[in-house]
This record gives sequence, structure tokens and C-alpha cells, in this order.
Amino acid sequence: MKILIVDDEPNILASVGSALKRSGHDILTARSYSEAESLLHDGIDVALLDVWLGEKDGIQLLKLIKDKFPEIECVMISGHAEIETAVSAVKLGAYDFLEKPLSLEKIDVLLSNIARLKSIEIERDDLRQRLAEDGRLVGQSKAIIDLKAKTSQIAPEESRVLITGENGTGKELVARMIHSSSPRKNGPFVAVNCAALPDDLIESELFGYEKGAFTGAVKSKPGRFEMAGGGTLFLDEIGEMSEKTQAKLLRAVEEGAITRLGGTAEIKIDVRIISATNKNLKSEISEGNFREDLFYRLAVLLIEIPPLRERRDDIPLLVQHFSDRFCQKRGRPPKKFETGALKLFLNYPYPGNIRELANYVERVVIMAPGEKIGEEDIESYIPHLVEKAAMGTLKAACEQFEIEYIKKSISQAGGNMTRAADILGLERSHLYKKMKSLGIDLREIK
Repeated sequence: MKILIVDDEPNILASVGSALKRSGHDILTARSYSEAESLLHDGIDVALLDVWLGEKDGIQLLKLIKDKFPEIECVMISGHAEIETAVSAVKLGAYDFLEKPLSLEKIDVLLSNIARLKSIEIERDDLRQRLAEDGRLVGQSKAIIDLKAKTSQIAPEESRVLITGENGTGKELVARMIHSSSPRKNGPFVAVNCAALPDDLIESELFGYEKGAFTGAVKSKPGRFEMAGGGTLFLDEIGEMSEKTQAKLLRAVEEGAITRLGGTAEIKIDVRIISATNKNLKSEISEGNFREDLFYRLAVLLIEIPPLRERRDDIPLLVQHFSDRFCQKRGRPPKKFETGALKLFLNYPYPGNIRELANYVERVVIMAPGEKIGEEDIESYIPHLVEKAAMGTLKAACEQFEIEYIKKSISQAGGNMTRAADILGLERSHLYKKMKSLGIDLREIK
């Protein structure tokens, strides 16, 4: 790491600087505020700042760094009489403080902790970048444009959100998008799959527990509500939650507080709750499976994600997106899907939605030998797509026969729609509806 040491005592600059150089760090030193200020543009990772510098104190330098160079971690150096000042500096953004005489061992521990923190921040930023690239809503259909607009409108609010949609439509993705565009984006996003946890575990996962609360609770553990403090708690498959847990969740939502299992202390919580379900919760309420009062607490804002079969225009974009993402992740050259192959993807109903489509794309990208993926590759590695396409072709053939037969009947009737309807054995109004559904334009009939 590149470390700036700022102290008006030359012996400290020399001794600490040389020791840290031996540890492999790149060291810069300054004896004054102005000298230090001139070095801040030099890619500093950590600044060790003496509280007292003579012309201006280290607190002023700390404020300058945190205002203009917030990525620099600052550690204050203080004498016995300056401890209170150093503690105040921590409140202003300093990472920690070191008391004189300086201990090189303590400095090493602090620098190790800062290096670990910076590594975590890099991983976090990388994750956010990958989410921005891979986790976006891909598509140009009206359904997706409307969904993006609604998500953008909802994200800045603090209100609770309920996301509905079939399995595999991307409910968690939408929840993460809301979080990453909200005022809580720098806080944690904590996800809980309510369907994956048995009743005897979900309460301890959500609310935490105290030591001795049950057999095996050898130490206290915070729950997901506490872990999500200052951020977002995502409750997936909320419709699978037991009645007992629903009651506890309702209390937490209403009171803004929880109590750990085995505990008595009330813990205030600061989270935004986003829930998701593939069930019709109003039907679940009528059947006595879900609390109506909890539903209205969670469903302040509603988002419904359309299934893939209702946004088929997006399938070619999604196919290429998943292919490019997979090839990039595995360091493979990109592959291109030919028109015939894409048509086969278009004719499948996708009961598993986006998740199922991504699975098929990954499979054919791995198995197909060439740089271009054609119909023969789909037939070899995803044969049921071809079978469904064949059924779609039969349907198209039937529709084409209807179109030609209706046009012939109208021509035979001389353009008289009442007579044409009689020939076809249809009501006149029904004939018009049929023509509209098949895209028949009267002006094109001779």
C-alpha cells in the first residue's frame, strides 16, 4: 500500500517510515499540512496523521481528505493529552487512532485490517458492476419498458414492496435493482428464501437468537433483520411462511423492532422490506393461509413481473445476452445465433421462464462446436424446442388455411360481408373479429 505519514517530528517520520518500507509499503512523508496537501493526489491508500501539526492541526487535514479524497483511510496519531481529540476524529471519518509512543506491531495490525477492508470494498464494487451488467432487465418489449419505469419510480421511496410473478421471472433481480437505485444502496441487501427454510429455523434466521435459546445455541447470533440494518431485507416466497412466523413478522413491521429468540431486549430495526411470491396471496388469504393484515403491510407498492411467454419479442435479445455473458465469464470466444436457431427458441412456452431459457443457452453454447449456432445445434442439444416449433408450424399452417378460405369466401360474395358470413357459417360480428385476429385487411381482398 502507499502510505502517507504526516508528523512534525522528524524522528517519527524516519523510524516509522523505514519500518513500513521494510514491510513492503510505499512511503511518503510530510512535516506540515501544506506539505501533506501537495501529496494527496499521489494515489495514497492510507494516511497516518498527527493530531498536532503546528500551523494547522491534523483534524483539519482529516476533514480535507474526507471531503476531497474519501477513498483514503486515515489513522490519527495522538499523545496522551490528545486522546479525546483523536476519538472525535474517528467520528469525523478516521479509521482509528494510535497513541504515542507508537507501536509498530499495532500499526501492522491496523494496516492489515485496512487492507482487508479495501479488498472487501473492491469485491463489493466488482459485484455491483457485475450486477449492473448481468443483472439488468434485458428486453425492449412494452412489458419490460413498463416494468423498468415502475421500478425506477418505486426505488427512491421507503415504502414496502411486494413483487409477484411465476418462478424464474426474475423477482430477486428486480428487488436488487430497487435496492441499488434507492437511498439505501450503500447498505446491505440481505435475501431470505422463506420456502428453503423449515419452520423451526426461519424464526431464528430472521430474528436471531441468544446464547442458550435452544440446544446448539452456544453463542448469540444476530438475525437477518439486524444484518440488513440500514439496507434492504428481501423475503422471497413469502407465501410459504407459517402462520406463527407471519404473526412475528407483522409485529416487527408494525413496531419497527424485533426480539431475538430466547431474549427479552427489544432491538430497533431500520430496514426496507421487499417481498416476493409466485402465489396469489389474495386467494391464500381467502383460504386462511395468509394473514390479510400482513398482506396490506407488505404490499404497499406492487410490481407484477410478466412471464417470458408474454414478452416473446425479448427472447432473441435474451438468448444473445446469456450467450455473451457465459462466454465472457469462461473466457470463450463469443458465439452468434443464426436466425433459424432463434426462431426455434421463440416457439417454446418456457414454463421455467428466464431461468429455463438461460439453462438452454448455456447448454448449447457449451456443446455446439462452431462459432455460429444454427438449427442443427438446437435439434442436437435441445430437441424438445424443435418438437414445440413443429407444433407451432402446424398451428401456423391452420391459420394460413383460415386466412385463405376467408379471403376466398369474401371474394365469392363480391365483398358483401353478410353473404360472406353466411358462406362461412359465422355471425357477421364474429367474422370481423376473426379477420382482426388473423390480420386480414379488406383492402387487400380482390
